[in-house]
Amino acid sequence: MSWLTQYESRLTTAEVAVESIQSGMRVFLTGNCSVPQKLLGALTARAKDLKDVEIVQVLTVGDAPHADPSMEGHLRINTLFISPNVRQAVQEGRADFTPVLLSEVPLLFKEDVLPLDAVLIQVSPPDEHGFCSLGIEAGLVKTPSQVARFVIAEVNERMPRTLGDSFIHVSKIDFAVPVNYPLAELPMGQTNELSMKIGEHIAELIEDGSTMQMGIGAIPDAVLNFLGDKHHLGVHTELFSDGVMRLIEEGVITNERKTLHNGKIIAGFILGSQHLYDFVDDNPIVELHPTEYVNDPFVIAQNERMVSINSAIEIDLTGQVCADSIGPKLYSGVGGQLDFVYGAARSKGGKPIIALPSTAKPGGGEQISRIVPMLKQGAGVVTTRNHVHYVATEFGVVQLYGKTIKQRARALISIAHPDFKSELEQQAKVLNYL
Repeated sequence: MSWLTQYESRLTTAEVAVESIQSGMRVFLTGNCSVPQKLLGALTARAKDLKDVEIVQVLTVGDAPHADPSMEGHLRINTLFISPNVRQAVQEGRADFTPVLLSEVPLLFKEDVLPLDAVLIQVSPPDEHGFCSLGIEAGLVKTPSQVARFVIAEVNERMPRTLGDSFIHVSKIDFAVPVNYPLAELPMGQTNELSMKIGEHIAELIEDGSTMQMGIGAIPDAVLNFLGDKHHLGVHTELFSDGVMRLIEEGVITNERKTLHNGKIIAGFILGSQHLYDFVDDNPIVELHPTEYVNDPFVIAQNERMVSINSAIEIDLTGQVCADSIGPKLYSGVGGQLDFVYGAARSKGGKPIIALPSTAKPGGGEQISRIVPMLKQGAGVVTTRNHVHYVATEFGVVQLYGKTIKQRARALISIAHPDFKSELEQQAKVLNYL
């Protein structure tokens, strides 16, 4: 049987496809900007006929109808990273959160820690050989699609064909649902004076020929604004956005000095605009690979001069970094922070950087310091004091690696907001840090 005949025999509607999902099943939902909206809509429409279906996901962009209170008892989310659209459900106890390093997410399925009955994915139309590309989200999808009992795929005419280890053959798709709608977009972070100051400090640490990991948001995007005079930068990252595309077009990012995958951008997924999706379509400079490879610290470390840039909610005077909760209130997740911090630390000439504004105004209230004597009770430590190297705020950058607690406290106080320096010094003395 030809692949085309096989494919045509598996074409169906979203409503028919999700009838294969039964009560008690565990289903993986593709995330980021690649959420299969028609399939998710069809599943939630028939949710009242189901009981205890577990939806395992990571970050998802867009509406989350499966997080609605009316889904209780029918569909229950188990998220491995808390995105804004499911945060309330998690905090109210209507959804579950499983902490895990991003590099190990696919291994949960591969090693049957979380056996999968089905996956809901979104792919490009098949090429002349019958292969569909996983498009803008390959990192967290490739492995689940290989190990689940059956695969349900939206085949979207607008999904770009990304290259790398990012393909699935139509013979592996049990239900194929043709769709044609625009992919979700996530615009670049809105930079302001504060993020630009932090970005400028970080850019000074990035040498010609460095390979970079940076996420999406105001600070990473601000860093990109200060790299115009750099040469032969490379990218190895769990995700990238529109700012990277601009630096490629300007000739700043060439990947020509990368010591691993020379000449290529290596990523797991893409978050950005339609312009970015058009840019990566069939573009040989960009390769997407499974996250257990991209985020493996020992793979990351093979990139010399590896620079990782990650954010934090708060950091204490010993260097403990909280990035996933506000006290005991779960907020996001570990993501790939520790993967890249450790990978960059093991890289020859590498620089792991934690970046954060010096202050915050929770709920628009009174200003507080993000550099604190001790983390809030119940706060999660994402990057330990043993792993931390560089810390940046709008007031500068300090290097903590190899420093004593006393030296760390003095260094962090030096980049704290002036309004809080005196109080931090007093608390450091109480704690016998100074």
